[in-house]
Amino acid sequence: MDQHKPQGGESLADRASEASSLVRPRPRVSERARSHQRAEHFRRRAEEILSLATFDAIVGSHPSMQDLLKRVAYVAATRATVLIQGESGTGKELIAAALHQNSKRRERPYVRLNCASLAESVLESELFGHEKGAFTGATMRREGRFKQADGGTLLLDEISEIPASIQVKLLRFLQEREFERVGGNESLRVDVRVLAAANRDLKALVREGRFREDLYYRLAVVRLDVPPLRARPCDIIPLAQQFLKQAAQENEVEVTGFTRAAERALMNYAWPGNVRELQNAVEHAVILAESELVDEPQLPLQTPETNSQWQLMIPGVTLAELERYAITETLRAVSGSPAKAAKLLGVSRRTIQYRMREYGLSAGTRGGALESVDHDDDDDD
Repeated sequence: MDQHKPQGGESLADRASEASSLVRPRPRVSERARSHQRAEHFRRRAEEILSLATFDAIVGSHPSMQDLLKRVAYVAATRATVLIQGESGTGKELIAAALHQNSKRRERPYVRLNCASLAESVLESELFGHEKGAFTGATMRREGRFKQADGGTLLLDEISEIPASIQVKLLRFLQEREFERVGGNESLRVDVRVLAAANRDLKALVREGRFREDLYYRLAVVRLDVPPLRARPCDIIPLAQQFLKQAAQENEVEVTGFTRAAERALMNYAWPGNVRELQNAVEHAVILAESELVDEPQLPLQTPETNSQWQLMIPGVTLAELERYAITETLRAVSGSPAKAAKLLGVSRRTIQYRMREYGLSAGTRGGALESVDHDDDDDD
């Protein structure tokens, strides 16, 4: 009798083959189960993240905004550097604040710096600090924004405006997490999460050679695009109602809502200045309201019939004429405020003040109208 052949006529090889055929499908079933478990884990984690996230200051029911806020909730819990892009006035600062408030750094400093409003030498000192005697007027050591934000978050607004020399130093910090004060030799290390905001297309600036490509990719580990107001019309009235309530409380007037005509005007307007322009328009209307409801005539909205922009012949006008038109009409819309006009146009307030002097304009005293002047006027809001 063959000692390797058990009773019943089956060999060990036969039985092994049969056992193997029974076992083989099991890993596939087990892998499907594990895949399902992983998917369920990520689904529950996503639900938990979204349930814990808070966006009290942000109004946005449009799908594009809901998708953006979902991404904010996911990204907030990480250490990733984030680039926030969008047109001027879309609310990039609110998105940056939401990233900080929903992160583990929420109890640590949240520091902001507008990079477009400072000269190159001042910007470097603001970012990295300086040593005593580093330059004329540096009578003592000063800590920069990176040091101030240690352990927290630093928002660099209008990042597209930083000069090439600062781009190099910012890139070094993002790569090595260390820097030196202006005029100093000591390398300092800080734990700072960097958020950057821009109203210009940084990738286009990279193609034009005006922004470092390596810095772009360091900043845009995650990129969040904030949609313009015209792309989410369902949010216009809820935002307007929120701004109306705020303006009524701040100005102590009893204005409670909009007429239907006013709501139609709000919905039909293109809002080139986005949410910031909407807020300004609503506050303007609340102050001028003649009853508890804001009516269409109180809204400072330009229409094809009243806005000379629609008669500009292109081609046929120079860039200088277009610039003058844009600045003049924006100043008119914001009651002559250089600061508000600068925000809407995405330039520095100094630029607006310089152009006002060049054009011979100053903020008027009657209803915010602009007046021509024959002398320099540094009237500032």
